[in-house]
Amino acid sequence: MAPAEPAEPAEPAEPAVSAEAGGHGGPAVLAKPVQAASRAGRSRPSWDDDLLDHVADWATTSTPAGIFHLLPVVLDRDLPLISRWMNDPAVAVFWDLAGDSSVTESHLRPQLSGDGRSVPCLGVLDGTPMSYWEIYRADLDPLSRHYPARPHDTGIHLLIGAVADRGRGLGSTLLRAVAELVLDHRPSCMRVVAEPDLRNTPSVAAFLTAGFRFSAELDLPGKRAALMIRERAPRPLPPPHHTQ
Repeated sequence: MAPAEPAEPAEPAEPAVSAEAGGHGGPAVLAKPVQAASRAGRSRPSWDDDLLDHVADWATTSTPAGIFHLLPVVLDRDLPLISRWMNDPAVAVFWDLAGDSSVTESHLRPQLSGDGRSVPCLGVLDGTPMSYWEIYRADLDPLSRHYPARPHDTGIHLLIGAVADRGRGLGSTLLRAVAELVLDHRPSCMRVVAEPDLRNTPSVAAFLTAGFRFSAELDLPGKRAALMIRERAPRPLPPPHHTQ
């Protein structure tokens, strides 16, 4: 993903599931966005996130791993935790945001001060923040130049924070849950998309397990990516009406 210009954050090198997960079916780190110029912003969101149907109001969801919800980032509160995750070598290899907290801050601020086309969130599982997510409008993002985007396509990036939570299928479980949250709360969205590095086979496998399909290979800045798509299930047709 990359948030659409001009309001996009510095790019993560891979999308949704980045991995050093060792091939156990769960991603270690989910992908980073396609890079773009960053700009200064305020420490708290200044936008009305209507472009994404108010992520802050999305409901909690029950998963096999526990109760999960997306909590939009507040910079003053969440920067130390997210920066620590970004300095994990397994994360840094894909997100390229290692360093002091100003590096992560420069990635978050453009999203927080933008127009709401990209919303950074903590993933909270049973009350504990354990993952970082970016929910973004893929159709308004530079990614849309590289595939036949449709209106309201919604992209996701994710990283799993704790080493103990990686490599055991949790990434796939949460990817499925977040894709369903997007489709439940964004009635205009027909597809959830992601673009993991094609070499990152654990990441691609996690998306497949979560109900995404492989659509195409994409040449993106800094990587060859797998375009993964999760489509809204078609509504069943009403039963035929028989007349006597």
